[in-house]
Amino acid sequence: MLLANLNCDRVLQLEELLEAGGRHHYQDKGRRLGGGGANTGLGLVWAGHNVALVSQIGRDETADWLLAEASLQGLNCSLLQRNDIATPELMLLMTPDGERTIIRPARPDFVLGECPDFSKWDALYVNSSADGISTWSEVAIRHSLVVAQLPKTDCARPCHVLITSSSDLAGRTSQLPWQYAQSIAGSNLQYFIVTDGEKGATAYCADGESFVPACAANVVDTTGAGDAFASGLINGLLNNKTIEQAMADGAKWASFAVETESSIPGKALKHYLS
Repeated sequence: MLLANLNCDRVLQLEELLEAGGRHHYQDKGRRLGGGGANTGLGLVWAGHNVALVSQIGRDETADWLLAEASLQGLNCSLLQRNDIATPELMLLMTPDGERTIIRPARPDFVLGECPDFSKWDALYVNSSADGISTWSEVAIRHSLVVAQLPKTDCARPCHVLITSSSDLAGRTSQLPWQYAQSIAGSNLQYFIVTDGEKGATAYCADGESFVPACAANVVDTTGAGDAFASGLINGLLNNKTIEQAMADGAKWASFAVETESSIPGKALKHYLS
């Protein structure tokens, strides 16, 4: 089960790198399925998992398109909440080096309902700021593997594995990584993983730390790389791999993501997993 956003990405390809105060020409590459829910979920679907999304969308045409696209890709959308909200497009500004800048409006509040029966789910992945996440995670952690992204604020995020990027962690705390992660994730935390793009990823735990290098890749589009890493990691852990082996899977899946001109993982990863 994935508690993550489902987005409609509008891709604007810039002709040159972004520069403050500059004037930039772009090509509109159209809209595409995106968001942490789709970017993380599709790799898991291709690996043979039943993946349900928990998120909210509106009742407008954009929401209808999102629901149809996600369902056609094999994602279980039965737990999506449809509310009377606008479903905006997210602007992805893509530069020639494959890096992206995201521009989006503030999200409306999303309040989670009653907890589902987590004994029916192998894992819960949390990449959302919805109200009620801590309650869901506390219940899920008794039955399922819980993997979460570091929240934007230092609020509680109970989980077994906490993930962030080095750029998101920078300046957040003066504590050592493991101590800081425990203050967020609680006593059930087993690993705190910090990714650093092409420099690889480090897993911190009570006994020390482990490093896993990134896989070489021809970077075309970095959108969704972190989500692909998370999905490969989750798949590895559900298959009883060690944390280093699962992180290596995550690095491999992420390498396919950055070589694909899309938000969601591309055909190369699907072929790799088939």
